[in-house]
Amino acid sequence: MKLRLITLAFISVFFLTAASAKKKTTAPVNDRQQWVELCYRIAAPVLENMSKGELQKNMQLELSPPWDGRDKRVAYMETFGRLMAGISPWLALPDDDTEEGKMRKQMREWAVLAYKNAVDPDSPDFLLWETKSPQRLVDAAYIAESFLRAPEATWQLLDETTQKRYIERFQRLKIVRPAYNNWLLFRGLIEAFLMSVGEDADQYVLTVASNKINEWYLSDGWYSDGSEFALDYYNAYVIHPMYIEMLEVLNKHHFWTPISTKLAIKRMQRFNVFMERLISPEGTYPAFGRSVVYRMGAFQTLAMAAWKYGLPEGMSNGQVRSALTAVMNNMFKVEGNFNEKGFLQLGFAGHQPDLSNYYTNNGSLYMTSLVFMPLGLPADHPFWKDAAEPWTSQKAWSGQPFPIDGHHSLRSE
Repeated sequence: MKLRLITLAFISVFFLTAASAKKKTTAPVNDRQQWVELCYRIAAPVLENMSKGELQKNMQLELSPPWDGRDKRVAYMETFGRLMAGISPWLALPDDDTEEGKMRKQMREWAVLAYKNAVDPDSPDFLLWETKSPQRLVDAAYIAESFLRAPEATWQLLDETTQKRYIERFQRLKIVRPAYNNWLLFRGLIEAFLMSVGEDADQYVLTVASNKINEWYLSDGWYSDGSEFALDYYNAYVIHPMYIEMLEVLNKHHFWTPISTKLAIKRMQRFNVFMERLISPEGTYPAFGRSVVYRMGAFQTLAMAAWKYGLPEGMSNGQVRSALTAVMNNMFKVEGNFNEKGFLQLGFAGHQPDLSNYYTNNGSLYMTSLVFMPLGLPADHPFWKDAAEPWTSQKAWSGQPFPIDGHHSLRSE
């Protein structure tokens, strides 16, 4: 009841602010408030249920029309791992007495209990760590990523027994053979996390992953996903973020890598130039490639840069925040994104199940949470406080000056 009152109060403030903005056209819209409200709407049904051991009981699963028959319980690890990889930076902010602070504290408390239940064999929400499907490797990597991104709000809050259980589960994943594409990073990131907490890591796996991803680099910030290039958003969903995070751990532990973390970040920033320019003047982006139902996950690299590395040269906080907020609003104002219990439904903007692939369930869709990393910046950070600005395509299509673009190889330092 207390949580619902807090939530209603927060949403009431949001709508009052919106109403005030309509009356006073000079009043700026509070973008952060919109992001927090959407983040909470997506995350709360998952974490509140899982904190009680009731996610698998209450979550309404939706499988894609071409579902390949794998154990549908993989959906719960997908839901939890992908969600936490996106919101863990927000949970790392210190507590405060604001409505957002109260919501964040509640979310963190739920998350700690959910992490515990995920590896507790006696919990109804014990995740599917043992299955013939290699899918568990993918989403265990997102759980490990959440630990790496905000250890103070995740890993360090877990009791010793729970930490040991995660280490044991991650170690058992060494028998899972990854596909010869971006999946090498799932093995690599788990091994990197083990290295980060002083556990034995498979050095051969780390060597292969760091070498092959670099070999698959093409130019202009784009990697091939395996030996053949596919034009989709997997550079954002997986490749750039996980490669950088793996390299950061390896470089910190003086493990040889073919490129530096600095160069990997430069490549991501070049890719971010394309991603920002893909956002139309109206605040939409093209739905091409597989896994388009991952929604805002397509902008993980922009979100990651804003949160941790700073934006590319010549790209302002105001323009990126404004562009992402516009896309977010356009996507989630469409009816059908959520089911009656508040869980995400298959689709890109609304309920469009035929857009999902053979491996997709509605747990997969929590990849959209990866856009929320900038919430890990305090509310007074320039990303949130700087004035709104037009993004590149708005400038281009309204006769305003905008930066010229060109080729940047970035194959070497």
